[in-house]
Amino acid sequence: MSKKLEEHSDNTYDRSVPWGPVAAVLVTIGVYVGGQFLGALLAAGVPAFQGWSGERITDWFTDSTTGQFVLILCVEAVSLALLYGFLRWRKSGFRALGLKRPKLRDAGYAFVGLGLYLPLFIGVTAGLTSLLPGLDVEQEQQIGFANAVGSLQLLLVFVSLVVLPPIVEEILMRGFLYGGLRSRLQKWPAALIASVIFAAAHLQFGSGAPLLWVAAIDTFVLSMVLVYLRELTGSLWASIGLHALKNGIAFAALFIFHLP
Repeated sequence: MSKKLEEHSDNTYDRSVPWGPVAAVLVTIGVYVGGQFLGALLAAGVPAFQGWSGERITDWFTDSTTGQFVLILCVEAVSLALLYGFLRWRKSGFRALGLKRPKLRDAGYAFVGLGLYLPLFIGVTAGLTSLLPGLDVEQEQQIGFANAVGSLQLLLVFVSLVVLPPIVEEILMRGFLYGGLRSRLQKWPAALIASVIFAAAHLQFGSGAPLLWVAAIDTFVLSMVLVYLRELTGSLWASIGLHALKNGIAFAALFIFHLP
């Protein structure tokens, strides 16, 4: 990293932000867990009020494209609301997390980030499989939407996978969490802690299936590049762009070209 970038990075964060590393980690975990729980309750509210049974609601969330979209939308909306409530309590707002006016260069940096992420992920995966022969990197991530057909349903899938998660996860992880860590810590410790937490969230605890280590490796590497873009640009838009590009490639492969 050049001296100029080092100087820019050191000035990216306001060290007087009203939350530090401990609050950043605890609130991030609370928002993530609370968003999942309260978002699911919110999504189930209307069908439950209409007299649907718990089993029918569960099937709707599992098998219906519309149900899965509503669930993801509610979870992401509640997560943002919880985070906004904390920020307001601390007399702050989303702008402090890096949601500044987007610039055209952010799109270019997003593609630069993609060029960094892909070879890094391939290299890290190859290195880990050589060191840990038992590591299963062929696990299939359960992302849902198996029954999506037609243009409207594919649009719902696109919004659910390519639009909502990049925005909300970048605000929470590279904005709030990393910003809070970075306000007191140097770049590398802050980046590693934020990336480990982000990776752990993608292990799919409680799914009944083996832990999804390949997804954790993928998201850890991605997070390190996203943090680099956050440092480089001083905003979240390049990170959001890269996250959307990465998810968009997966969306096209799975739902447009139907690749295995």
